Amino acid sequence: MEISIQEMDGRTVAILSGEFDTAAAPEAEQALSPLPEQADRDILIDCTKLEYIASSGLRILLNIVKKAKAAGKRVILKGVNDVIREVLELTGFIKLFDFE
Repeated sequence: MEISIQEMDGRTVAILSGEFDTAAAPEAEQALSPLPEQADRDILIDCTKLEYIASSGLRILLNIVKKAKAAGKRVILKGVNDVIREVLELTGFIKLFDFE
C-alpha cells in the first residue's frame, strides 16, 4: 500500500493506493493517525486507487474519524469503489463519513 499526504485546496489530502490490509496497517496508522491534529481543516481521504480494505484498515479510519470529530473536523472519502463501499455499508461505517 502507498500513502501520499499533501495539502490541496485548503484541505489535508491523504491519497491511498493498493490494499489496506493487515500487513499495511502499522505503516498506515503511523502515517494517518496524526492527521486530525495536524490538519487545519477537514480531511479528504482519496480512495480512488484503493483496491481493498481489511478490518485493521477500518479500525484506523474509525480512529481518525473520532479524533477529527472531536476537533470539529470532517473526514471525507473520495473515489470509493463498489467493493469498499459495500464493506462500509455492511459494517455501518458508511454513516461516519461524508463522500465526494
